[in-house]
Amino acid sequence: MEGAFYKGNYRNVFAEMGHSESEIEKRLVDTFSTLFYGSDEERIYFPLEEDMGYMLDTGNLDARSEGMSYGMMMCVQMNHKEEFDRLWRFAKKYMYLDSGKNAGYFCWSNDIDGTKNSDGPAPDGEEFFAMALIFAANRWGSGEGVLNYLEEAKAILRVMLHQGENGNGGRPMWDPENKLIRFITEVDFSDPSYHLPHFYELFSLYSDEADKEFWRQAAHASRKYLARACHPQTGLSAEYAEFDGTPHYGHVEIFGRHDWYYSDAYRTVANIALDWSWFGSDDFEKKIAENVQKFFCETVRDNPFGIYSVDGSVLDGEALHPVAIIAVNAQASLASDGVHATECAEKLWNTHLRTGNRRYYDNCLYMFAMLALSGRYRIW
Repeated sequence: MEGAFYKGNYRNVFAEMGHSESEIEKRLVDTFSTLFYGSDEERIYFPLEEDMGYMLDTGNLDARSEGMSYGMMMCVQMNHKEEFDRLWRFAKKYMYLDSGKNAGYFCWSNDIDGTKNSDGPAPDGEEFFAMALIFAANRWGSGEGVLNYLEEAKAILRVMLHQGENGNGGRPMWDPENKLIRFITEVDFSDPSYHLPHFYELFSLYSDEADKEFWRQAAHASRKYLARACHPQTGLSAEYAEFDGTPHYGHVEIFGRHDWYYSDAYRTVANIALDWSWFGSDDFEKKIAENVQKFFCETVRDNPFGIYSVDGSVLDGEALHPVAIIAVNAQASLASDGVHATECAEKLWNTHLRTGNRRYYDNCLYMFAMLALSGRYRIW
């Protein structure tokens, strides 16, 4: 089998391009430092009280389970335990839902003072929380109480699959029949960028014994789903998609339009590339990565920051997160053997972190791409 999980070797694309290890390490440290300790116009992490902190969505001025869990993953990969613990304490104190149909999940959006903006979760937050906690347990060892990382992770894995079985009216985050993650628990369609088969492979090692086989099947189901959800020529996926992989056109009056290649969807190819890097299980992932790079470097080379249908048709409007597009196209190089792999990775290397009020999402994907392409986004 290919992949770092089996071989223990993590590809360093930046080193292959001729950048020195010291240069790469400095770039990573500087990037993390800017995101966590830069000026108020640069940073997205802010300490709160004596032992907590939050990741600020600078475009919406809230703290989201997405960003909190992303921050924890950055911290465990960069070996920053104090910041990791601060983020996790905030999440457990202010975001955790302890009653009602969503008990055991985390509120998807909070004000920065901790006030909940919702009584429901977004599943991508839970899956990143669980994975970051497992890595923390393996890298630093579990502590007590809220810092018993492994037990906290196992509790999240348990509720994600079994919510509602106690008759509280809740629903699990995964459809129990097709093994696919839901966009939110109340609906029966998905978000391709939520699919993290590389996480599910690892969840099968740490979850309750009764759930291990489900997670193995979920990894397989997600890979099959991603092959359907990504267009066969462009490699693009929609933000929301039906369980058969076709774009979801409904719920516009509630969520707005999401059948196109737009903000959420950028993450899909980055996740596919990381799955290939860790597990190397299916050649379709290489083809998707190469198709996406070809689309941006050839088809829309003169308009790389537009809005597109999954078939590549150019739509009205401009991308809200251009640096995110650069970042995920670069991360695709982990899986790509195409002629544009080096070009895309070099473009990220030559791109600065975004500034301004929309920097949060772009710079999260930027940091993940830097970790992945330097061989430092690792299984702990």
